[in-house]
Amino acid sequence: MRLSELDYELPEELIAQEPLARRDEARLLVLNRKSKQVEHSRFYKLVRHLREGDLIVLNDTRVLPARLFAQKESGGRVELLMVRPASPAEGPAGAWLALIRTHRVLKDNARLILSDGHALRITGYARPGRPIVVAEGEVSIEQILNRDGTLALPHYIHRTVGPADIDDYQTVYASRPGAIAAPTAGLHFTDDVFKALADAGIRTATVTLHIGPGTFAPVRAVEVESHTMESEWYTIPPATQTAVELARRMGGRIITVGTSSTRALESWAITGDVEGFTGLFIHPGFRFKLADAMLTNFHMPRTTVLALVMAFAGRDQILAAYREAIRHRYRFLSYGDAMLIL
Repeated sequence: MRLSELDYELPEELIAQEPLARRDEARLLVLNRKSKQVEHSRFYKLVRHLREGDLIVLNDTRVLPARLFAQKESGGRVELLMVRPASPAEGPAGAWLALIRTHRVLKDNARLILSDGHALRITGYARPGRPIVVAEGEVSIEQILNRDGTLALPHYIHRTVGPADIDDYQTVYASRPGAIAAPTAGLHFTDDVFKALADAGIRTATVTLHIGPGTFAPVRAVEVESHTMESEWYTIPPATQTAVELARRMGGRIITVGTSSTRALESWAITGDVEGFTGLFIHPGFRFKLADAMLTNFHMPRTTVLALVMAFAGRDQILAAYREAIRHRYRFLSYGDAMLIL
């Protein structure tokens, strides 16, 4: 697949800059892969498009306030995005992997001073641009993030993070901290939507995939298949394993909410591992083992998430659905509207 095949024209004014006042008022474009028909709906009507026995699988990761600002000892400003705790093979106890923005590459053992006087130190690099960072003194990086960290909204949201984003950029069911970006397909769910689903005999289950740079890094390889995704941690709880097996036996559909839930389930299906790191890159030609339907938002051109939905519904159908969404002025990307692919 050529990189140019992941392109489409996205009008800048359709990129949502703010969430809706009510999450479940988002528009919902329903694409039927078999009939190739498109229907326009609203997210609060989701239950009308599903059926008794279906299983909805949600990613319960919680977004960390992962962005930190510091100064080099020389006085230069540094921006850090703390990605995840380092493994024992990657760094010392308490170390984190980070993304860093600075004018010059920092050397090993460089110290970074936070506004409250606490210091971070770079112990090395896991790879170019991925420093391994430790906190000096008794304070932990987790404590620093909870006290001084801020959310990192996507780069295409052209405003500063506001107080409302702390709640708006989390799903209502987020429970396991560890992501640097939200599983945005889940942002539309409300307690009312969950009640309607339960009343209709539609069950829910959760997986965890801590979204990191691997999900949102743009594809730059000329041949899409050559792109390598950075690994992210996932977990399939025992209750979800049981729910998936029951849905399979009873003929219910497994409906993944977002590309992250999809990758977690498909990683489990391929490897048999119920937890671990996954660098699974799903692109056209992939054969899905568990996902029967998918709820997702509208994605940026030239991204792995767009490649995934094209793998699920076909490139031509996705591009036709996106053209329809643009024609009807849907809101795109993280704070935008939703799409149900059946």
